[in-house]
Amino acid sequence: MINAYLHKSIRLLLPALFFTLSSFMASAQDGEALFKNNCRTCHSPFERVTGPALKGVENRHSEEWLLKWIKNAPGMIKSGDPEAVKLYSENKDRGMMQIFTNLKDDEIKAILKYIKEVQPPVAAVAAKTDDEGGEEKSSNTWLYLIAAAVLLYLISGVLRRVQETLAHTVRKNQGIPDPAHMSRWQSFVHWARNNKKLLAVILIALFVYGNVKAWYGLMGIAVTQGYKPEQPIKFSHKLHAGDMKISCIYCHSGAERGKTAGVPSLNVCMNCHKFVKQGPTTGKDEIAKIYKALDYDPDKGTYGTNQKPIQWNRVHNLPDLAYFNHSQHFVVGKIECQTCHGPVQDSMTVVSQYSMLTMGWCIDCHRRTPVQMAGNNYYNDFHKTLLAKYGSDSLLTVESIGGTECARCHY
Repeated sequence: MINAYLHKSIRLLLPALFFTLSSFMASAQDGEALFKNNCRTCHSPFERVTGPALKGVENRHSEEWLLKWIKNAPGMIKSGDPEAVKLYSENKDRGMMQIFTNLKDDEIKAILKYIKEVQPPVAAVAAKTDDEGGEEKSSNTWLYLIAAAVLLYLISGVLRRVQETLAHTVRKNQGIPDPAHMSRWQSFVHWARNNKKLLAVILIALFVYGNVKAWYGLMGIAVTQGYKPEQPIKFSHKLHAGDMKISCIYCHSGAERGKTAGVPSLNVCMNCHKFVKQGPTTGKDEIAKIYKALDYDPDKGTYGTNQKPIQWNRVHNLPDLAYFNHSQHFVVGKIECQTCHGPVQDSMTVVSQYSMLTMGWCIDCHRRTPVQMAGNNYYNDFHKTLLAKYGSDSLLTVESIGGTECARCHY
């Protein structure tokens, strides 16, 4: 009787604890995942990217107002909302806020909670203990899951020993001999035969979990977000685009003229480095590589004949089946470089792939991004047709002009 009671208790306790922990960990990750999927392209909690830094946003605006703003910022601006108009006027040089009608109120609240609670990357370093061998505190949820699994394993082991001891005592008092000793495998087979329903639930859960993990694993093939190769010359975007405030178009002139932004030739570098022969962080070492590739003598100011191109490592690489035009987005769409490439001017001493650049990521952007109609004569006649079709009060996104049609990017 005691044996059966304990056995039933363990069967009920472990799935309940596992479900509770899984639910807790999943909810803790929701805000972060939603932020990365929807907001990270234009915002960071701690620094300005395309849009302003979001840390402390709950103190600057009410939750009710933020829910409306995030879902339809252009609509609020058009309605004349004072806060919306003021916020837009302060950031209009960075473009219009996208719409997020796909997000539910609870999802937006989860994002706001994540922004409120997230700590700067350096917080983990500052949190080290002063004792020798002190370890850095981590918010990695996998550590909590592993700790919970170990704890559950220890609890189940203690309960099993208690169960065996009580069962032995009961059998001894009733004069019943102990059953023959079984190996671990025999014990498992015996347990499986007596718990077929529970075993079936576990197998189904493992099957579903495995398929979900496999699905997301397949979705991640060729997604190289975060790819950060070392380059033959240590070129710092933070130094050039940030500290020196050199326009992106000065080096990547193709972005406003055609499909590719292009990598600048070393002649473009030499416009400055004929005169700037030493860098603030790397001294003469990296600039000397430019001179060597051009067979340039900085003392005499002459070029030799043994010139060799620099073999740069490509960072962003869309598949050949997808067509993307930089000028269409930069000139016509008035999309800032940082929208896709991240805060290169603030933090990228070594450039990395900031965005996912997947088809779903592009489509979501097209569904949220309003068409820049003011002062844009590129689609002048087409805009008149759209306004006649949808009405002057309608919010026209890139999707409205066919931005989600397959043939726009695949032809």
